[in-house]
Amino acid sequence: MEDHDMKTEQIAAQLYTLRDFCRTPAEIAKTLKLVRSIGYQSVQVSGMGPIDPKELRRMLDGEGLVCCATHESPADLFTAPQSVVDKLAILGCRIAGFPSPMDEDLASMDTLTAFARRLNSTGEFLSKAEITLVYHNHHREFRRIEGRLILDIIYSETDPSFLQGEIDTYWVQYGGADPVDWCRKLKNRLPIIHLKDYAISPSFEPADAEIGYGNLDWPNIITASEESGCEWFAVEQDVSPCDPFESLEMSFRYIKENLVSG
Repeated sequence: MEDHDMKTEQIAAQLYTLRDFCRTPAEIAKTLKLVRSIGYQSVQVSGMGPIDPKELRRMLDGEGLVCCATHESPADLFTAPQSVVDKLAILGCRIAGFPSPMDEDLASMDTLTAFARRLNSTGEFLSKAEITLVYHNHHREFRRIEGRLILDIIYSETDPSFLQGEIDTYWVQYGGADPVDWCRKLKNRLPIIHLKDYAISPSFEPADAEIGYGNLDWPNIITASEESGCEWFAVEQDVSPCDPFESLEMSFRYIKENLVSG
């Protein structure tokens, strides 16, 4: 086994995986208890139903869980960034994720650079509160505009002090790029990574898979992300072939047995 520095406490469960079990405060409490029983010591808060951040913090503390990062709505990030600062202060969290540019026009260099400016501005605001804004990619950022990848443009048009990366390994592969290369590319700009394996389904379509059950090169992905300064390794599945709690457990077990140092 290749030597890695990643510790068990750096493995986080991305709660978007369990969004169907996080619709009410009672469901969230039950879900957090199950996540902790699997062995996760950290979570990324995303995809939840409404809950008061103070109540959520009490639940996390009660289970011995840390909130390593969140995903925030683009509307809040762009129009009410102080609300994000206030929420993360309650959660004791230092990383806010921009989840997806679903409502953005990414079709031209002008609209892309305007989008990057807004990301940069929000990131600057958050940085004053010592919160890091990270960008979560899907496959659409691997389209080329004027010969350059959208994701390259976003990172080149923003200040690393104000926008960092949250590479999603599955979506990088789906977009036709190399997750290892992208982890290297974001040296000193990658505080968190989404670990999601890439498999081919029985119907011969690309599919999410538990870590170690697909085709991605995990030893080299972890090495490259560690060399880029990654602090948190968030396990996520948009779609689970089985019970999503079971998927998170399979991924956790594989990572612990094959990729962590302790």
